[in-house]
Amino acid sequence: MNAQELRDKTPDQLREELANLKKESFNLRFQQATGALENASQMRRVRRDAARVKTILNEKAQAAAE
Repeated sequence: MNAQELRDKTPDQLREELANLKKESFNLRFQQATGALENASQMRRVRRDAARVKTILNEKAQAAAE
């Protein structure tokens, strides 16, 4: 997922995407704790995607406030 795709979404869609990413992050951490995680780079990808979504949400909120 890239930033341009995220900028095209509405704030409600972004919040939903963030919730999905948090659930995925929880599941990946659980898999890591049990030793079932096959690809550790997924954790990094999910964490960065969540940060991108938060950044875009903050940009949209700041633009709406102005």
